[in-house]
Amino acid sequence: MSGRGDGPPEPGDAQGHRVDGDGSMRAAEAAGQMVEVVDASGRVVRTVPRHEMRSGRLRHRCVFVAVIGSDGRLLVHRRADWKDTAPGWWDVALGGVVGTGEAWDDAARRELAEEAGVAGVTLERLGAGEYADGVVDELAEVYLARTDGPFAFADGEVVEVAWVARAALDAWLAERPVCPDSVALVLPRLPW
Repeated sequence: MSGRGDGPPEPGDAQGHRVDGDGSMRAAEAAGQMVEVVDASGRVVRTVPRHEMRSGRLRHRCVFVAVIGSDGRLLVHRRADWKDTAPGWWDVALGGVVGTGEAWDDAARRELAEEAGVAGVTLERLGAGEYADGVVDELAEVYLARTDGPFAFADGEVVEVAWVARAALDAWLAERPVCPDSVALVLPRLPW
């Protein structure tokens, strides 16, 4: 999405821009997705439907992919209202649940392609971490993609995007609800 709202976001564009895409089918598909429940070491202990993982707050694997443009700004996005966690909240990284039998790197590439239409870029692994609160229990890998796009937010998970400079990030975070897991896991690992 450019400043005019008719294309991918331009690096340096700090305005939020709406993104087209209908995710109504995605919510239903996601609820039935099979998810691997893991122990503290990441060993798979069983496989359950996603809705059971969410309702039981079961530990699972997930990936986060931060996107930084050539000017050093971070791509942030607002999540769709149909998402099963933090609906309508802003996020500092793309990503999601690792699929059954899926490798970490493959999951990161898949999530970047599904949510932002970006493929073929180098992903830098920034590290692993754990996050748990009253909503989620995650064992995560964090990645970085350095790209200016082009972007295609077609799957409906992303409804608004903006680029935020490091110097403006703290103020930006204070002004809106932001997914706490990505703030805790991603921001400390970014090579600013």
